[in-house]
Order: sequence, then C-alpha cells, then structure tokens
Amino acid sequence: MCGITGAIWTDPARAIEQDTLRRMIEVLRHRGPDEEGNYVAELRRRPPREDLPGVALGHRRLAIIDVAGGQQPLANEDGSIQVVFNGEIYNFRELRRRLEGAGHRFRTDSDTETLVHLYEDEGPDFLEHLVGMFAVAVWDARRGQLVLARDRLGQKPLVYRHEPGRLLFASELKSLLEVPGVPREIDPRALDEYITYQYVPHPRTIFRGIAKLPPGHRAVYRDDRLTVEPYWQPDFRTEEPRPVEEYTHRLREAMTASVELRLQSEVPLGAFLSGGIDSTIVVGLMRQLCDEPVRTFSIGFPVAEYDETRYARIAAERFGTLHEELRVEPDAMEVLPRLVWHFDEPLGDSSAVPTWYVSQLSRRHVTVALTGDGGDELFAGYPRYKAARLAARFDRVPGLLRRVLAGRYWRHLPASPRQKCLRRQWKRFVEVLNESPARRYLDWVSIFNEGRRAELYNEEFVAELPDADPVRFLSGPMAAGSHRGAVTATSLADLVTYLPCDLMTKVDVASMAHGLECRQPFLDHRVVELALRMPAELKFRRGRGKRILIETFADLLPKEIRRRPKMGFGVPLDHWFRHELKDFSRDVLLDSRTLERGYFRREAVVQLLDDHQSARFDHAYRLWSLLVLELWQRQWCDM
Repeated sequence: MCGITGAIWTDPARAIEQDTLRRMIEVLRHRGPDEEGNYVAELRRRPPREDLPGVALGHRRLAIIDVAGGQQPLANEDGSIQVVFNGEIYNFRELRRRLEGAGHRFRTDSDTETLVHLYEDEGPDFLEHLVGMFAVAVWDARRGQLVLARDRLGQKPLVYRHEPGRLLFASELKSLLEVPGVPREIDPRALDEYITYQYVPHPRTIFRGIAKLPPGHRAVYRDDRLTVEPYWQPDFRTEEPRPVEEYTHRLREAMTASVELRLQSEVPLGAFLSGGIDSTIVVGLMRQLCDEPVRTFSIGFPVAEYDETRYARIAAERFGTLHEELRVEPDAMEVLPRLVWHFDEPLGDSSAVPTWYVSQLSRRHVTVALTGDGGDELFAGYPRYKAARLAARFDRVPGLLRRVLAGRYWRHLPASPRQKCLRRQWKRFVEVLNESPARRYLDWVSIFNEGRRAELYNEEFVAELPDADPVRFLSGPMAAGSHRGAVTATSLADLVTYLPCDLMTKVDVASMAHGLECRQPFLDHRVVELALRMPAELKFRRGRGKRILIETFADLLPKEIRRRPKMGFGVPLDHWFRHELKDFSRDVLLDSRTLERGYFRREAVVQLLDDHQSARFDHAYRLWSLLVLELWQRQWCDM
C-alpha cells in the first residue's frame, strides 16, 4: 500500500515547485515508509500544436509485491506513460501473461507495471480489466492528459482540487494542504452532512473546493477541463432467482478464489479476527489455502458489551491460528489527537479507536491483514434491516390503523438512557413510521436527525446552508433497489454510502497510519456482483441476516459463532463521557474558541452534556462527533 500525490498545470504561474512536491510526498510517509519517488515535467510550449502541461507526480511506497523492483513512478519504454498507484491489483499475473503475448516487455515483477502496459493498449478503459483495490494516476504525454481512478467499492481514497489552470490530487487531504494558497474553508453543506452521517459523503470533502473521486469513477484532465464519469456501477435492479444450492456453490467458489488472490505477498500476512461470522469465514478459508498456520489478531476491552475476544478465541482454536490478543483500556486522551491528525477530515465513527489498536497490534507481526469488511452490507447482517422490513410491512397497513400505530401516544413514552434499550429502539422506530423509506432510514442511522440538528444549529449557520437535504445521498440508491424490497434497498444503499464513506475510510486511515495494508475478500467485485443478484430471502429470514453465508460456510463456523448476536466494533463511549472525558469534553465543547465558530447553540451543547453526564440520556455518539469535529478544526483549520 502506498500514498500518491501530484499535480498537472496549464498555467505556468501555478506550477508546483520541487520543495512543495517534497512536502506533499513527505506528509504521506506513514502510508509508505519504505521508499519515495517523484517525476516532474515542466510545461512545454509546442506551437503550432497545443502546449503540453506541466506535471508533478509523487509516491510513498509500502513494499508488498516485487519488494526489490517495484519503485514508482513507473514508466513505459519511451517514458510517455507515467503511473503512480496505491493499492493492489490481484489479477496482475493473468493480465501480464496477456500483455506479454501481445508483445509488451516487462522490467519488473510489480503489479504497477501491468497498469502501465494495460493503459497503453486500452487507454482509460483499462480499469474495466482490474481486480483489486486502487487509487491510480496515469500521465499520458502522447494525449496530454492525466487520468485518475478509484476502485469500484472505494477501498482506497483519492481527493482532488480543480482550479483554473491546475489540478491537484492526493491520497489524503493533508497532502493538498501543503500547496501554498489552497484554502482551508469549511463547506457548510459538508459540515451539515457530517453532523448527520458522522462522515462527509462523496463527492464533497469538508473543505470547499476539494472533492473526493467517488468509488468506481475515473477523472480525465485535458486542456484544463476535468471530466468525471463512472466506469462501474452496481446493478441494483437485477435479481436472479436460482436454487439455493446453486448460489451456495457459486458463493463458496467466489469467496475461495477471492481469498486466494489476496494471499499474494512477499511480506508477512495475517488477518483481523473478531469472532464474527465474516472474519471467521475469511480466516477459515485462509487456513484451507495456506500451508502454514494463519496469524490472527483481536482486541479485547474490559467492558463486556464491547469485548469479542471469547468468540475470537473459539475461532482461533478451531483453525489452529497463531493468535495474538491484546486487552486494552483505550486512552481517549492519548489516541484522540493521533486520530484527528491522521483522519484529516472529521470522522465521527468511534470504532476508529479499536481499528487503530488492532492495526497497531497487527503491524508488530505482519505487513498485510485480511478483514471481513463488506459482509454485513452484501448479506444483510445489520439488525436495522429487521426494522426496515417491519416498517415496509407497516406501509401496507390501512390508513386509520397506521395513524393509530404511529400516533403521538408512543412519543410520550419515557426515554431510556441506555443506547440499546428495547423501549428506546421502539420509540425511535415508531416516531418516523409515517416518513418515506429513505427519510425513515436516515433517521435511524443518523447521529443527529433533522429535529436534533434544528435544535443544535445557530440561526446564522442555518442561513449559510444551501437548499440541499442530506437525505438525497441515501434516497437515490434506495430508490434504485426499492422494487426488490426493504432489506435489499437498505443493505445495498449501505454498500454505496456507509461502506465507502465510513468503513473503508476508517480502515484505510487507521491501518495506513501504522504502515499496514488491509485487504477485504468480500469486496472482490465478482463476489459483490454475485451477492447483488441474490434474492433477499436467501440472505434474510426470520429476522436474521447472513443466512446464505451461514449455510454456505457451515463447516467453518463453530455453533457459538453461528448463533451469537451481532456486536458492534466499538468502545465504551457512554462511560468515557461520564468519567475520563467528562471534564475534557465540557471544557472543549463550551470553550469560547469552539462556540465562536458560530455553528452550534451553546444551550443545545450544554443540554447534551448535562443529559448525558447525569445519565438522563445517552448522547455519547453525538458528543463524540462534536468533540472530534472541534479537535479536527484545531488541528487543520486554526493555522
């Protein structure tokens, strides 16, 4: 895994100086601690032909494949194609054989060189042939164009800024901020979306004028024009009813092939093992494919509600892994500043903390780790899908009865301070039953729903917000799958929203902070496309998801793991904000420096703190999101 950065310019006044390029590269050192490389070509005047833009490419390398010879940027024979690349192309050997048969000659054994020659043959369409996770930049001097691209599921990040006469790009925002004159102006719409979702949805970033390249998209820059378009889109519309035996056979084949491809490495390799269904399946398949015992890693916490180590031990014993378990009492005061620096856009998902610790533990022993990410979205694993199905049935109830069931009576139920209390969940469920499916689902998954945001925001900040409803990010994907039922619509919407914007961001940043590469077998696009075609009843029955996973891999799943309830990968935030973070959170969130930013009403923040610290209500996730946002601003905006 690596970090990439660079620029292309048609205006000589916007050229990237060598010192600037060095800083852009150096700030990504954590992503690639092994090597550094760059390529620079000055703007060239070529009358009467069009000018050739100036180009600067930078790379930091974490050596995984062809450790001795895979340095970047990497060029073709005449230097007209230059590539910088972050990620892994798992089918590069197959592509290489085809390219060699077509007459290409290779100088290295790296997957990057496959991209160079594949682009020579296919141009920007080369992306359609790739199996992998990647963010890539290709400078094509023959056409005078730069091509940027991101993998289909958004496993690897890529941000860019297009301004008159120049395009900047990088793996992380902090690299672009090394360029003199790049503004650090917060986008009000992006901030509103962060407060809603706990992440900033693509294509926006928290900074006005800087964008994320969405998953499955490419961007082509030529003549100072930027064209962004999809090269792959998930098919939510097609459902293929087939015998369950056929789907279990195909799923077993696809997952086995996916895990086998992701075992390619010249450096030590292992796996995250939580003891959940997804990570257990991945480790089980690894054990079947590997001659040596698999190295596995898990994190334990002193609070039973957040501790999965018992299940991880059961799986480790089942497969005879070399298991490393670290019991930690997370130090929020120690880890928060480090998270804020590495997540150079605010991310309010507190599971970044355990992901940070398990990455840190794993990197002491391996350089590559396989994970179970993606299984919940593809196979309907989240408990909230049960609520989505129940609400869809409610929509079919006659109008009068529906009004009674969703009436004001339920809103007067006393609130519970416990986040997962059944009464609290039921109250939250019925309060939005009369809303549209997308708005209802947003209310369930949001950190601050519409009503809470209205209470939180200052009038001046509300006046700055454009007429753009955050629900739009969810409503499009949900509408695309709505004819296939509520479970399919919501789970597949999560696949293209929550998965890339939250989970993949969290895993990429937390792992790369420690120089660890994470690979996700469930997110092989062929596994994804197979899962997309499956009817919902194969995945979700009798109120539980992942049915077909359990049936397909029953031989790998100990009964304790098959039957265990879903447990989130989290930390005891509610306890932290009543103890370790009690004074700190109050000092930060009520500090004049915070309140003078003009976003939030002091009375609303005081109410959140008082209600939580007196145990009247659990606002831990909301307080975490606000605290992360303020600490992020102090790190990246108060310059």
